[in-house]
Amino acid sequence: MKTIYSIALVLFLASCGSSEKPKDKKAELEQLKKDRTALNGKIEQIEKELGQNKSQADTKDVTATELKETEFRNFVEVQGKVDAEDNVEVTPESPGSVTAIYVKVGQSVSRGQVLAQIDDKVLRQNIAQLQTQLDLATTVFNRQKNLWDQKIGTEVQYLTEKSKKEGLQKQLSGLQSQAAMNKIKSPVSGTVDAMELKLGQSVAPGTPTGIRVVNASRLKVKALVSENYAARVNQGDEVEVSLPDVPENLHTKISFAAKVIDPISRGFNVEVKLPSSKKYRPNMLAILKIIDYKNDRALTVPVNAIQKSEAGEYVFVAINGKAKKTDIKTGKISNSQAEVLTGLKSGDKVITTGFQDLNDGDSVKL
Repeated sequence: MKTIYSIALVLFLASCGSSEKPKDKKAELEQLKKDRTALNGKIEQIEKELGQNKSQADTKDVTATELKETEFRNFVEVQGKVDAEDNVEVTPESPGSVTAIYVKVGQSVSRGQVLAQIDDKVLRQNIAQLQTQLDLATTVFNRQKNLWDQKIGTEVQYLTEKSKKEGLQKQLSGLQSQAAMNKIKSPVSGTVDAMELKLGQSVAPGTPTGIRVVNASRLKVKALVSENYAARVNQGDEVEVSLPDVPENLHTKISFAAKVIDPISRGFNVEVKLPSSKKYRPNMLAILKIIDYKNDRALTVPVNAIQKSEAGEYVFVAINGKAKKTDIKTGKISNSQAEVLTGLKSGDKVITTGFQDLNDGDSVKL
């Protein structure tokens, strides 16, 4: 039964195939050629688009800086503090207890002005007694001199009275000098910045009294510079002074640079005078930037744009959409900028951002 069905199916299919008309081979060939031409066009278009996308993908976005001649300064930076030219802690010349205080904090005083008094009661009594003796000796001497001028009396009498008078004068002068040492005086003109002295307090020579006199109109900045910069820092060098607590910078010159290196700190002192200003106060923190090199027509590039290889330093320069590796030689570095000595010229566009993965000849977009 299955055999009969199979034969019938074969006959049916054969009859169906014999009923189809033979195709036109030429027309079919022409159609295939047209389809091939259209397909080739599509392939070329897609390949072109893929090529453009690949080129765009290979182009890297970068930032470049055009070089221009500018002023370049290198400096030595040190920390210092503001001090007064006249900043004195007053000490007494004689021991004793304080009996009077004549000034207070904030008061202006002049040089030699009496600030306080040390007990001199005994001295004053001795001076009064000696003054009485001197007055008597002076009267006797004057009478003896008158007699001597009249050729009355002896020369010995005249000389004896003269010697007594002069001796008493010297004694009185010594006591008066000693009494003057019992007065605590200001050694400078200025303002009383501190007054810790108390009535009845005992004082002694060489011991601070707690009185400080400062002349705030004559201020300076003092700093210690390492001996490594001894050949680069000298008196008269330009310096920029900045005080963190005062919103301004001062451009001036070093007024003093020590020639001797301190054996303990291994540094030397420098000083810079400040103009008179109420903004400045002793012991303020100060930053000194001492200019030790200057070039008014320098080419500079950011330090982070410089790369290094075995051959030396180099940067990438953007030229006509391409990155060019350029060897350079640098000099001094200041404020994150390096002075370029050779390899670059004014107008070059140095790539400063996006240079990390660049190779010589890569396409770049600024």
